[in-house]
Amino acid sequence: AATAPRIPSTRLALHHFDTSYSLHLGDLWPSVRAGLLCEQKYGALLNNFSAANHVSQELELLNATNFVSKATQKVQQWQRGAAVEEVARGCQERSGEGRNVMQAEMMTQAETSPPLCASITSKIRCYTFPRGDITRFRPARPDALGLLDYYLMDAASLLPVLALNVQPDDFVLDLCAAPGGKTLALLQTGFCGHLAANDVSVSRTKRLYQILHSYVPREVRETVSVTCHDGRDWEQVKGGTFHKVLVDVPCTTDRHSAMEEENNIFHNRRTKERQMLPLLQLQLLMAGILAAEPGGEVVYSTCSLSPLQNECVIE
Repeated sequence: AATAPRIPSTRLALHHFDTSYSLHLGDLWPSVRAGLLCEQKYGALLNNFSAANHVSQELELLNATNFVSKATQKVQQWQRGAAVEEVARGCQERSGEGRNVMQAEMMTQAETSPPLCASITSKIRCYTFPRGDITRFRPARPDALGLLDYYLMDAASLLPVLALNVQPDDFVLDLCAAPGGKTLALLQTGFCGHLAANDVSVSRTKRLYQILHSYVPREVRETVSVTCHDGRDWEQVKGGTFHKVLVDVPCTTDRHSAMEEENNIFHNRRTKERQMLPLLQLQLLMAGILAAEPGGEVVYSTCSLSPLQNECVIE
């Protein structure tokens, strides 16, 4: 009997997304689906350790903008807008001099409120081209010391780093660090007293080493420890010691699954692995929580839209 043709993994992935995400996202799904199937756009994370000071001006001439600073400005606008709404509600309940004093106090508070992650947004600079502009960044170039001037990555990958809000001299754990983009972004803050970068994969850990040597000077690399442990066992290695922990877990990597056959988790041979992802993610999150010191902070992130891999794991 003839063997039935194998259905491409990308088609299986897209069918799964159509079935589940259309229910979860409703009318938003068609536009999200189109985004998943578009050519991936990268952001250029500027390397603060490189001596190439002209890079930001070069990128701005190409009409690229620092999306981190733009996001900060939007947060400040939102804060002011929220304060104005609160003032309007208060004015309906008060009158005369008391109303004017309250209005002045609330507007002053909005103007002086620190923006989201203010301590690190000035340190992390990531340039992107405007929506609809598919211009590609040139390859990164080395400076006189051989350090590359920027790192190309999915700009959304910076959001967990910003949410972690690293403060000066924090001990930081990147539990699932490879291939290294978030680790590099954490180092750009200049705030890590010590950074532990761990990944279970030997080959991916080698890639992490390469990135550190290509972008980070030796004296800063000495503050980084790279390990290759199963993240679920981290508490047994060094528990309760970190101020901040990033748990960026393995997931269905939705864009990759919809676009690439290579290493696709929707391949029939990986069905059991895919079904076990939420359990793995929960175990990694629990290990991350145990690795944090009392009062420490943990950020959990995926590159999937799946509620089973996000909300359900947290809850």
